[in-house]
Amino acid sequence: MVQTSRGKETHLRLGILGGTFDPIHLGHLCMAEETGEELHLEKVYLIPAALPPHKEKNISSFQDRLAMTRLAAQGSSSMEVLDLEGRRPGFSYSIETLQELHRLFGQPLDLFFILGLDVFLEIETWKDYRRMMDYCNLAVVERPGFHMEAWEAFVPRLQMGLQAGEQSNLFRAPNGNQLVILNRITHLDLSSTLIREKIGQGRSVRFLVPESVHHYIEEKRLYQPHGSTR
Repeated sequence: MVQTSRGKETHLRLGILGGTFDPIHLGHLCMAEETGEELHLEKVYLIPAALPPHKEKNISSFQDRLAMTRLAAQGSSSMEVLDLEGRRPGFSYSIETLQELHRLFGQPLDLFFILGLDVFLEIETWKDYRRMMDYCNLAVVERPGFHMEAWEAFVPRLQMGLQAGEQSNLFRAPNGNQLVILNRITHLDLSSTLIREKIGQGRSVRFLVPESVHHYIEEKRLYQPHGSTR
């Protein structure tokens, strides 16, 4: 078990990667796996959003997205799936999920909230985003071409009390939690939108999603053009 000591307490290190996962693809899984390795996490939990506040309403059912996520994580010792947000009414807010995770695990906990750079740059639109680091560390997966000067300009704008850490890719919150910038994670230029579009055009996505997810999409006839009999 990989744990971190803070003072006399031993903290369990867990990652969480949330998303609409419509569908989950190899880019999501690569990010989860490599971030877990980079940060020495015990486990990375994949958490599908039931009703994401920032996404269009025309998304696949939560049950389909949850099923695909479970299939994708099947057989992995480093990833598990939680359906927390599917059991809550209303919009799926990250701050509420973080609070629930602390109640669920009920022990000293170092949570690492994993997100891509594109998502992080929209964090100011999230509910109570300034309180997120009360409950977690932020692990942001960098994209090619985004330079450190841009980080130094963006981070103070968040007004989260973040100060530059001892390493160039690290910022610290007043409570000691960290914003970690990860620049060694493999970047796969994939998106769920691209995959849905390809399927809608009758093109193959066989090597963009896990095989089990590919079979599920075909079996359930997801993302087909309206009226298609394919």
